[in-house]
Amino acid sequence: MGETKRRRGRKPKTATDEETVPQDCTTINATAASKNDVVSVPTTSEAANTSDPDSAGHCRNRPKKMKLKAASPERRSSRLAKLNGDCAPTSLAMEAKWKSVVKVVPSMDAVVKVFCVHTEPNFSLPWQRKRQYSSSSSGFVIAGRRVLTNAHSVEHHTQVKLKKRGSDTKYLATVLAIGTECDIALLTVSDDEFWEGVSPVEFGDLPALQDAVTVVGYPIGGDTISVTSGVVSRMEILSYVHGSTELLGLQIDAAINSGNSGGPAFNDKGKCVGIAFQSLKNEDVENIGYVIPTPVILHFIQDYENNGAYTGFPILGVEWQKMENPDLRMSMGMGPDQKGVRIRRIEPTAPESYILKPADVILSFDGVNIANDGTVPFRHGERIGFSYLVSQKYTGDIAVVKVLRNSKILEFKIKLSTHKRLIPAHIKGRPPSYYIIAGFVFTAVSVPYLRSEYGKEYEFDAPVKLLDKHLHAMAQSCDEQLVVVSQVLVSDINIGYEDIVNIQVLAFNGKPVKNLKNLASMVERCDDEYLKFDLEYQQIVVLKTSTAKAAALDILTTHCIPSAMSDDLMT
Repeated sequence: MGETKRRRGRKPKTATDEETVPQDCTTINATAASKNDVVSVPTTSEAANTSDPDSAGHCRNRPKKMKLKAASPERRSSRLAKLNGDCAPTSLAMEAKWKSVVKVVPSMDAVVKVFCVHTEPNFSLPWQRKRQYSSSSSGFVIAGRRVLTNAHSVEHHTQVKLKKRGSDTKYLATVLAIGTECDIALLTVSDDEFWEGVSPVEFGDLPALQDAVTVVGYPIGGDTISVTSGVVSRMEILSYVHGSTELLGLQIDAAINSGNSGGPAFNDKGKCVGIAFQSLKNEDVENIGYVIPTPVILHFIQDYENNGAYTGFPILGVEWQKMENPDLRMSMGMGPDQKGVRIRRIEPTAPESYILKPADVILSFDGVNIANDGTVPFRHGERIGFSYLVSQKYTGDIAVVKVLRNSKILEFKIKLSTHKRLIPAHIKGRPPSYYIIAGFVFTAVSVPYLRSEYGKEYEFDAPVKLLDKHLHAMAQSCDEQLVVVSQVLVSDINIGYEDIVNIQVLAFNGKPVKNLKNLASMVERCDDEYLKFDLEYQQIVVLKTSTAKAAALDILTTHCIPSAMSDDLMT
């Protein structure tokens, strides 16, 4: 079995792509032409080859053996007449066909192409940034002179430009908000010319299974707009790859390729029902794409309008266990008509940690009863995970939770908040933090840092200790960080410590390390004779204080490092 991966649809725009991927990959079908369907005619440069799309959406040029025969003047005249549109039935059929497409997707002109220049931080060398690169994706205009696209399309942006359909002008855009969890970004353009002749897209209701959807965008394979169609094949709580979270999502069988990211999905009435954002790439599946549905989109927009910024999706802050086993339910004192899920652990930083307790059985959330498998009624004949009810709330909202504790039913009002992870999935546009003393580079662990150190397969290649903390550890306070020695910049003062890499720092001079700023502050203010760092696995690092601080400037100069600490640690 091949490994299952969901890939996001951002299309890196490189010189290689432009040279190897043909701009037009149409194949003329004689049968279709005889039925007055729309037929694409290859240009002169394409006449020597026919192109056939492969499974990845790219087009391979396949030479075709042909017998060349000189055409008579009469035949050449006939062909030119057909190419110039002198054949009335075909011309009328094409016009009718295009009118029907415009009727199905009336808001197609609101779809724009997004050009972004990214400059990502270098998490392994946090005092510098990586080489910039460009990408292109899709977006669409909504009410209020705003544009929606995917968060990963404009992540770490230094410049964003938008181009309307049929236009040759790129307009500078401003990023208003980036929702990392829901993978949505909100843009605007200050130039009034951009908004001329563009009608905003209207949002439709959540579609039902088997409802037709049309995905519009600018995927790889050409520069013009592309339209693919399919149906809604599944609706459930999905794992959002970019956001490292789980929210409601739609599965469709329309093709979603690189560059489709941020493009709208329309229903048969021309209203937007979602945003294309990722697809499933696996040898055992075909045409599985995912769309962010309107409830998630509208939550993001409303959150921005209420707070002037994106605040995130709240969570309940508990880990729970299914109660499908009858013996388990009986041991917890549940009656035959009672259903719910058992709380295993509670986030210490969550407000509910002061109210709920481990071994409580959650019976209902906001009046909606929870089944033993953790699902709640969704629509006719459908059920969905109860985390959907939580995601419909906003940060700071009050939720009513009914629990069973010691055979007694209790009801609590809980103020919901966002998730505080010990190892965060994103740093949300901020540069990475670091601190250097005597050549030891200290940094806080995050998912981007693990990806930088161990590659895309960091979940398999990173040390087990770090992965265990990433998957299971909970932050005990809102400002707690996992601090590690990232690397040791070789110098005379740190001889013998060169092999220390990505090992957690537990304490400094006998005091526990709470976060990176706490460590930097203790070291800078230290007037003891020695600097002593307690690391994992009972390993220690001891340096003479005066010598370590005196060597700092030379080490920074040797490695061209502008400062011994990041700007956020100086305040």
